[in-house]
Amino acid sequence: MAIDEAVMLSMKDGNVGPTLRLYRWFPSAVSIGTFQGMMDEVDTQFCHSQNIDVIRRITGGGAVYHDYAGEITYSIIIPREHRLGPDDIINSYRILCNGLISALGHLGIKSEFKPINDVIVGGKKVSGNAQTRRHSCILQHGTILLDLDVNMMFQALKVPKEKISDKMIADARQRVTSIREVLGRNVSMNELRNALRNGFSEALGIELVRGHLTKNERDTAGRLVAEKYSTREWNFKR
Repeated sequence: MAIDEAVMLSMKDGNVGPTLRLYRWFPSAVSIGTFQGMMDEVDTQFCHSQNIDVIRRITGGGAVYHDYAGEITYSIIIPREHRLGPDDIINSYRILCNGLISALGHLGIKSEFKPINDVIVGGKKVSGNAQTRRHSCILQHGTILLDLDVNMMFQALKVPKEKISDKMIADARQRVTSIREVLGRNVSMNELRNALRNGFSEALGIELVRGHLTKNERDTAGRLVAEKYSTREWNFKR
């Protein structure tokens, strides 16, 4: 989360161009939206016992369980005036999520955008996305599910243990799916990563050039970790 914000700050100062980043969460984590309450949304005791991190995002939206073995997260950071970032929020989600739809197409999966900010396959959510506009930039990041561990998700999020039932798990599987479930095969992280690179490049009409964080971005991210993202004041402020 600190890296995403550091790239925004670097872009605001004109030091870097539009950026697509693909990453995973190690260890697995729960992120909450910037307006949510950590103790309301997350079973922090369970997460601590399972070595699951907890973090507050700078974007809105709901609590998300990020499984290291089951998803890739992307972030797109662009200047506010960029052609891919219209003022209309839903339209901007639609444009950027086309990269996910194209990526899924590369894997042989037909998907569609569902407002406000989901990508669905056969009526089931396979990607959730969130956005913020600050530092003269637009940041959109989201997950794409390679696999789905419903049991762990329910335990990490604040669902009363007595309410977790076979029916609740079955209901969740009616609403959320994963790439491996749709295709019925063990799609690898590398295959998904390549599909995402190709999908975003084609759908957004961009040429991707492999890059790395600048020294300034690394330094800024380190400062943000120390002063913000690792602090109780930030993560538990609500």
